[in-house]
Amino acid sequence: MVVTDLFVGEIATELLKQLLEISRKSGLCKSNAKSLMAGINELLPIIQEIKFSGVELPSNRQFHLDHLSRTLSEGLELSKKVLKSNRWNVYKSLQLVRKMEKIEKKIYMFINGPLQLHLLADVHHMRFETAERFDKLEWSAKKLEESIGNFKTGLGGGGGGWVEEAVKKLEEEEMNWEGSFGNNFYSGLGIEEGKRKVKEMVIEWENLNVVGICGIGGSGKTTLATEICRDDQVKCHFGNRILFLTVSQSPNVENLRAKICRFITGNDGIDGMGYDLVPKWNLQFEWGIGTPMLIVLDDVWSLPVLEQLIFKVAGCKTLVVSRFKFPNVCNATYDVELLRRDEAISLFCHSAFGKTSIPPAADSNLVKQIVDECKGLPLALKVIGALLRDQPEMYWVSAGQRLSRGEPICESHESKLLDRMAISTQFLSKNVRECFLDLGSFPEDKKIPLDVLINMWVEIHDVDPEEAFAILVELSNKNLLTLVKDARAGDMYSSYYEICIMQHDVLRDLAIHLSSCGDVNDRKRLLMPRREAQLPKEWERNADRPFDAQIVSIHTGEMKEMDWFRMDFPKAEVLILNFSANDFFLPPFIDEMPKLRALVMINYSPSNATIGNFSIFSSLANLRSLWLEKVSIGRLSESTVPLKNLRKISLILCKINKSLDESVIDLSHIFPSLSELTIDHCEDLIHLPSSICRIQTLKSLSITNCHNLEKLPPNLGNLKSLQILRLSACPTLKMLPPCVCDLVWLKFLDISHCVNLKGLPEWIGKLSRLEKIDMRECSLMKLPYSAASLESLRKVICEEDVFWLWKEMKKVNLDVQVAEKCYGVDWLDDD
Repeated sequence: MVVTDLFVGEIATELLKQLLEISRKSGLCKSNAKSLMAGINELLPIIQEIKFSGVELPSNRQFHLDHLSRTLSEGLELSKKVLKSNRWNVYKSLQLVRKMEKIEKKIYMFINGPLQLHLLADVHHMRFETAERFDKLEWSAKKLEESIGNFKTGLGGGGGGWVEEAVKKLEEEEMNWEGSFGNNFYSGLGIEEGKRKVKEMVIEWENLNVVGICGIGGSGKTTLATEICRDDQVKCHFGNRILFLTVSQSPNVENLRAKICRFITGNDGIDGMGYDLVPKWNLQFEWGIGTPMLIVLDDVWSLPVLEQLIFKVAGCKTLVVSRFKFPNVCNATYDVELLRRDEAISLFCHSAFGKTSIPPAADSNLVKQIVDECKGLPLALKVIGALLRDQPEMYWVSAGQRLSRGEPICESHESKLLDRMAISTQFLSKNVRECFLDLGSFPEDKKIPLDVLINMWVEIHDVDPEEAFAILVELSNKNLLTLVKDARAGDMYSSYYEICIMQHDVLRDLAIHLSSCGDVNDRKRLLMPRREAQLPKEWERNADRPFDAQIVSIHTGEMKEMDWFRMDFPKAEVLILNFSANDFFLPPFIDEMPKLRALVMINYSPSNATIGNFSIFSSLANLRSLWLEKVSIGRLSESTVPLKNLRKISLILCKINKSLDESVIDLSHIFPSLSELTIDHCEDLIHLPSSICRIQTLKSLSITNCHNLEKLPPNLGNLKSLQILRLSACPTLKMLPPCVCDLVWLKFLDISHCVNLKGLPEWIGKLSRLEKIDMRECSLMKLPYSAASLESLRKVICEEDVFWLWKEMKKVNLDVQVAEKCYGVDWLDDD
């Protein structure tokens, strides 16, 4: 190692001492000294690591270290001059400040440039060397296997050689080790034993790099894996370095690999940076390679996908959760067993009666008959138990008879599971059952925004939004879906966008199974269960006849014009386009959907998709609801045929591209009947076009998480029908225009998380119908006097310092609540 390396650390240490003195004594240079100290403190651990590593550096790295050494020496000399200078000599102090700023700039250029590249190069070298060593080990193992194969492993017809005996002994030990127990993952029965065995594989067996949890759908594999991640002993062993990823049937492998790379290299704190491995040197240095870490891959379906997600890195252990075994990848696998009878009865009773045993008033024999027909599957026990809860005895007898008439469940339970689970939908009312079947229209393991479902159900099931929400609650109570909601959701002014749902993949499979019966042209729902590169061949073979589907759900990657073929959908009312692509050409057969009422486009790619054939919207005369997510919106023109029936538009994570610019289009002309407009996470929205304010039918306007929105149109008060105005999380918005006070029908105002909003309009008291204000995390220091005149105001949510301002008004019947801190962006991790 070149001698210069030995002195860089010493110079940095001495410079740090000098800067500490400057920060205490010198006035003008104080802030520069502190900033420079922060940079040196970041550099010092790396310098010390290089200094004591004993490794000779390449010439290019030595050149950078020499340059850094000279820069630090200059800083040391400069700091001595600063300490000797007269603090009252302002001119000289300013000169020294500028010189310190130059030194600081050089150091930070080194930190953000060459240093990060060196660290990234080290990671790649390490991965290459590790892979090379594993290749050598695999070659050695193969040679050893060939040598062992030359031995005789059996003598005559019934004898056994030493290798055969060893293998047999290992198999017996594995069976004894795995044992048998019942897993009740919903009421806690038996889970400790399962945790103990998986923890033993994960923590104690250091030679097992990849281990698995295997079981049929609904048996509690994911629950066990989640409990492992939450276990204190596991978290301590891995130093909280645990990554949980859901893979699913249609995974975005590149994105998953990028997440794993960031996690292994210590850059998992960096989010939203695409597929690039962006180095963050301090985390990289802190964790390093070889630090114990656990990666959990849940819901794995494919061996080729799994092989791409396994990283051979020292200290990194992978836990694979799947319905299938992967013996070529997993060193050991734990088989999740179904429940024993006593555990099954306990779980069923917990779901059906809210107790852990059969109540005296219940028919014990009937309960045991139904439990036995569920064959120990936790999900079936929970769903059927919830279904029969509070039902009359005749329902129970009918359920028992239906279950008993089914064919016996095979050994694996998998092939007959859907037939058994179908019983859970036969006691639902017609509308509720239809809504359950609609859930098969969405990709697996993705959160479904409730707004999308509500819009669908309102249009095709002839229900109002409140009834549609009640159906959702009923399905949730029957354990046919899971509600995931924001902490604020639930009151009458909550946006449905704040709520989403998740569904177990077995229940989704059930919905698809029940929707796919009969001839493909006669089905009510035409669905693609998973993402495919092209449309199903079955559809193409039958495209010569019209399809009677009311709902059409397509799940593909990038689609070009030539990838589509003509299809006739005379009865289609809902079209759902799920895709993952940077470019997507809208299907030409939209022209053949004269009754289309709801269009949903959701892009699951990390970047916004450019949409081709955007002009086809002109043919959607009956469209009432439009949901666009993560797409670039094409420009509309004055020649666009007005969509006179369109009531709702939702633009989520979209690029607006000035498509709403009033100089190009009059929105009130194109959307004359619009009642709800939602724009969320649209970063390029800077000004809200004033033509929106001419849509006299608009009742709800939600502009949320648009971080570059600077101002609202001055004619906003023209929206005389507006009842809900949401402007949440728009940090660049500094004021509400005075015309807000002219919104005579306004009932709810949401300005939460608008951190730079200076105040409420002076004449806000004119809003006589305003019932609720959400102003959490706003920097308001005072309230206008007219706020005391808000006669209908019943609820205010605010920060503690504003709480007392409202209380001082002594308004009767006003509920003022201090906001709870709530942070969460889980909905973004859906790749």
